[in-house]
Amino acid sequence: MWQSLVGRRSRPVVNWVERGAVRRFAEAIGDPNPLYLDEEAAKKSRYGRLIAPPTFPQTFDYGTIEGLCLPDSGLIHGEQRYDYVRPLFVGEEITCYRVFQDMYEKRGRRGRLTFLVFSRVGEDSGGKTLFTTRDVIIVTETVMKEWKG
Repeated sequence: MWQSLVGRRSRPVVNWVERGAVRRFAEAIGDPNPLYLDEEAAKKSRYGRLIAPPTFPQTFDYGTIEGLCLPDSGLIHGEQRYDYVRPLFVGEEITCYRVFQDMYEKRGRRGRLTFLVFSRVGEDSGGKTLFTTRDVIIVTETVMKEWKG
């Protein structure tokens, strides 16, 4: 079902690392790091300005991969990894897109498991990659049988 879509990517979407959003995100995850919240402290850091928490890209829009439909419920979060070239700076524009990297199946105790592997990419305004993620979603055989995709 999904194998023919491997390799497809979404259209790029521009996102902003907005100060208020960074503050709300840091507060929501309970991380009071002054590099996210205190402009004076951040100016004295090696970055010289406010940065976003490492998982902040979770809030970005990565666009939609045309033709890719997933069940609305029952998906299992299998893996998530972030790799950074440098932190994201508050106030900068990030262009993001998602790539469907791979799909494979394994047999589990309760049936077939389908693993969907995605990467998400964030680039600066010059097109330089700032971060990539690896995300694995697991779809169980039960979810596949109940889904009408």
